[in-house]
Amino acid sequence: MNKRITTAAATTCLLGLGLLTGCTEKFLDETPRDQLTTANFYRNETDAVLATNAAYSQLSRGGQYNYALWGIGDIMSDNSTAGGGGGVDGAEEQQLDFFNISPANPMTTKLWAGCYVGIGAANLVLQKVPGIANMNPGVKKRCLGEAQFLRAKYYFDLVRVFGDVPLLTTPPASPAEAAIPRTPAADVYAQVVRDLEAAIGNLDANDGYSGPDLGRATKWSAIGLLAKVQLTLGNKPEAARRALQVLAVVPSRFSLWTNYGDNYKLENENGHESLFEAQFVVDLSQSYIFDHLGFVGNEFFAPRFQGLAPQGGYGFNVPEPNFVSGYEPGDRRQAVTIWKPGDLYPAGSSPAAQPNRLVGSPNGFNVRKWLVPKTLGLVWDSPLNFPVLRLAEVYLIAAEATGSPAGYAYLNTVRRRAFGEDIAATTDQPHDLSPANTSDFDAAVLRERRYELAFEDDRWFDLKRTNHLLDNAHLISQGIKPNNVVMPIPQSERDANPNLTQNAGY
Repeated sequence: MNKRITTAAATTCLLGLGLLTGCTEKFLDETPRDQLTTANFYRNETDAVLATNAAYSQLSRGGQYNYALWGIGDIMSDNSTAGGGGGVDGAEEQQLDFFNISPANPMTTKLWAGCYVGIGAANLVLQKVPGIANMNPGVKKRCLGEAQFLRAKYYFDLVRVFGDVPLLTTPPASPAEAAIPRTPAADVYAQVVRDLEAAIGNLDANDGYSGPDLGRATKWSAIGLLAKVQLTLGNKPEAARRALQVLAVVPSRFSLWTNYGDNYKLENENGHESLFEAQFVVDLSQSYIFDHLGFVGNEFFAPRFQGLAPQGGYGFNVPEPNFVSGYEPGDRRQAVTIWKPGDLYPAGSSPAAQPNRLVGSPNGFNVRKWLVPKTLGLVWDSPLNFPVLRLAEVYLIAAEATGSPAGYAYLNTVRRRAFGEDIAATTDQPHDLSPANTSDFDAAVLRERRYELAFEDDRWFDLKRTNHLLDNAHLISQGIKPNNVVMPIPQSERDANPNLTQNAGY
């Protein structure tokens, strides 16, 4: 499953099988013998694993971490602006940036479509794999748990972005059966919780994954994501309970990297701070598209035409001045996360340092966190994985859910690393926060999340769940309106499904 094993072939097979459910009865009555169908697939363990792999594939495509989520999570927040070459360059990102969002916006449309493709693949696993007799029971249980985890993850993104969305938990037998109305958000969240609780029961806590299995979801992935879901729902006691389950296996199972920047090195992928990552690999097809195997943010976020990425860099997702100015003196995360004027480029680069001003970045700021320097054979993508859930976020979930005063211990664990202090120290450290020096604990946690998780597609979701989208001064200046707490239902989906209503204001 992992980045060293391509899932493209498996994905193609499973998408084909999903489309067959919408064909005519006459066609389904046939018994094809020279192609994969629902009648001759799902017969053994190999089929089950391939089907499960296909449910992962959307994470690394344009509908998730390879396009859509960076527009919604960061550009639409106060962290960054669209950047790019100006004019109509990146028009879809400019729509999100200035809250003039069309129902045809490619980023929101891709998110919807990609999530439902992933959900469809997970639904097939959950429908078909239980009936496979020729299979190791442990692997079967694992496949079901992975499908439950992934379905929950995709629905979690959909419901946070769009509100009410159609809830499909079995593969539809016809297009008419798929064309259902939107399900209330509360019911979608309830399904997300049920799926994650089921996944926790099915996935292994003692995962010794290696080789082609490295990167699969584990019990800890599901527990961590459930903590995040419960925090989003405002159920702080349950969010705290789940987060503390993960922290209970520190340091035997998880631990923070000593240096913040170690999270973003190729050699540390799926490492001891990682609960779950979107897996990327260099795209051997060398194609300029968002839906292959490499992370295109490497090219898109690099300083525009400065030669750091294979095509020179496109300069999108540009840090806002208010974000940059918010770093505290001595915060080591800044040098890892952003380029600022005067920062030295890798040896041999020309120019040698970040300029004061660039096209799309008048203040000379760019995202640095994801840069993999250009190497022979790269077109614009990179093999660097994207962290979906890290241990540091679990500490911050525990802090927020526990509250003051107990939550300061979890908050300060993250801060100590940021400032190069001893995480395990039993005495107060210079940058520790406490009730004595902090007037608003929740605001302090939200601020810490902003800098710890910068450009990891979380900021807009954090502002939304804490009810700070509409009172954020920067977003007000960008033109945010009350209806922008959810995105428009894609027009192409409404054209295909007349039962889909549109969100108010779009």
